[in-house]
Amino acid sequence: MNFNTVAALLLATIPMAAYAAPDYPNTEEGVCGALIGSSNSGDVASGGFLLREGEPVDFVGGGKTVHGVLHVFHDGDLYRAYWQPAGSHEKYVFANDGVNRIQLISTPPRGVPARPGEPGSTMPAQKVESCPQF
Repeated sequence: MNFNTVAALLLATIPMAAYAAPDYPNTEEGVCGALIGSSNSGDVASGGFLLREGEPVDFVGGGKTVHGVLHVFHDGDLYRAYWQPAGSHEKYVFANDGVNRIQLISTPPRGVPARPGEPGSTMPAQKVESCPQF
């Protein structure tokens, strides 16, 4: 093989290598990452997590993992979940955007803090459609 042949083969494989390694969670349009239960979040299957105060949950996207924690606030029977990146004061509310799809929107918490362990519902991994810069 001459140099031109090797160069052509190399250039042809670069786009294929980039395409073969999609970012988590998949290549769905509009999805830029996911919130998944961290390895410390217990026995929840498929990257899910428990919706409760202090639950460790990670953001995975853009080629990196950002560790964080859930904070839960409520107004009566209405619960709001917020995700806070480790080492940050910023809290991002889960804004529902479809089945297991959310947007993370920076906003101060509303309501009163939930008691430890409340509400405790199991949530599957959440696909994130708006990915702040962490």
